[in-house]
Amino acid sequence: MAYLLALDQGTSSSRSIIFDESGAIVATAQQEFPQIFPQPGWVEHDPLELWNSQLQTARRVLEQSGIKAGELAALGITNQRETTVVWERASGRPVYNAVVWQDRRAETVCARLRERGLGEAIQAKTGLVLDPYFSGTKLRWILDNVPGLRERAQRGELLFGTVDAWLIWNLTGGRLHVSDVSNASRTMLWNIHTGRWDEELLAWLDIPRSMLPEVHASSHIYGEVDAQHLGAAVKIAGIAGDQQSALFGQACFAPGMAKNTYGTGCFMLLHTGDQCATSRNGLISTAACQADQRKQYALEGSVFIGGAVVQWLRDGLKAIKTSTDVEGLAATVDDSGGVVFVPSFTGLGAPYWNPSAKGAIVGLSRGSTVAHIARAALESIAFQSTALLNAMVRDAVSPITELRVDGGAAANNLLLQFQADLLGIPVIRPQVTETTALGAAYLAGLATGVYGGLSELSGQWRMERTFLPTIGRDEAAAKMQGWEMAIRQVRAGEGA
Repeated sequence: MAYLLALDQGTSSSRSIIFDESGAIVATAQQEFPQIFPQPGWVEHDPLELWNSQLQTARRVLEQSGIKAGELAALGITNQRETTVVWERASGRPVYNAVVWQDRRAETVCARLRERGLGEAIQAKTGLVLDPYFSGTKLRWILDNVPGLRERAQRGELLFGTVDAWLIWNLTGGRLHVSDVSNASRTMLWNIHTGRWDEELLAWLDIPRSMLPEVHASSHIYGEVDAQHLGAAVKIAGIAGDQQSALFGQACFAPGMAKNTYGTGCFMLLHTGDQCATSRNGLISTAACQADQRKQYALEGSVFIGGAVVQWLRDGLKAIKTSTDVEGLAATVDDSGGVVFVPSFTGLGAPYWNPSAKGAIVGLSRGSTVAHIARAALESIAFQSTALLNAMVRDAVSPITELRVDGGAAANNLLLQFQADLLGIPVIRPQVTETTALGAAYLAGLATGVYGGLSELSGQWRMERTFLPTIGRDEAAAKMQGWEMAIRQVRAGEGA
């Protein structure tokens, strides 16, 4: 039996999972770390917390499983994307906190690029909408606003990476500064058509080329972890940004296959094969995982606040004690009682792209209770995801006949039933919902010969439950109309 270790560095926690070659979970370890909110719209992590929490979970999962590092076939890494880390080449010390993907401070950078008329040119090269979400604008902000860093970067003293690159730098004692195509495609510095760092993009964002990592296919033997960290050297053979990794872990290898991950945010990806589709409906084009040198693409819609709205109910409103309590509370009422919750705490993502929108709860009446708000919060996750899928259908790249789902909130039956009702297609939950980590393990297993090819991986995918629509299309359309009306109210309030 071959064993694969997946390091899953997420937005709120670091996890390590050992899978056997059948894709079954052998052991898992998880550790949360602090979120840092210096001011409204800013979100940071301590890069050393990311590294240390990830290392501790890797050591714990090996101990729990009784499997020694030397028995692992390989290790794969998946990570929160766009989060931006800058560190010293010589010492490996971070020079600033990691600026998290949710962070909106780089809107000033985006505004200047828009004023120069570069939005369309940037989107044509990268597939990305000009938005503070992506790493390049965050990196530009750091270099412009932290004293002395631009000069140091120009002297070649500093390195930039998304979280995968930061972890690998530490795992290899600074021997490797690398990333994969899926993470590179989220930086706004990578040309997804040529498959290279783009000199014009670097010039427009004023980023020194010397800061950037070397990029390879997602399934690739990058090097080895230093033996001191886990007890033996382990091959690093897979890297993918979390959402592309989940698409891979869901065995969505063919054009027209789609998945939605319900995590801190919600991320819907539609595989488009070797064709880079251009959206006219507010989606972005991105690199999908590459199992070899052939380019692969996906259309993506990103919801900034998905499961995080449940965290707000717990920590902000104090409506529930634990996140899992939300389904029980929401189920105490038959519906949301006309309440619509737009959780745009960090702006609106796809397909709206309004970086300065604020959250709102509309439709409150004297009869509204905290249960109605809880139900509206859950429904907001499904409403936002439906807006994404509707945009994909309008782009008409391929017909979408089912949606595969994963992520923490995919355990919530009430949410998934409402999602199927809105979409009008089956929503399918797999037996293994840790598909983000599974994708990283699969990539590592492919590179090291544990698996013979994609067809073998497709054969391992198993359904746990299918949610079928229970309401008519007119009723679903009326519900979506109420959501879109609430979105218009939020946008009108922003303009006031």
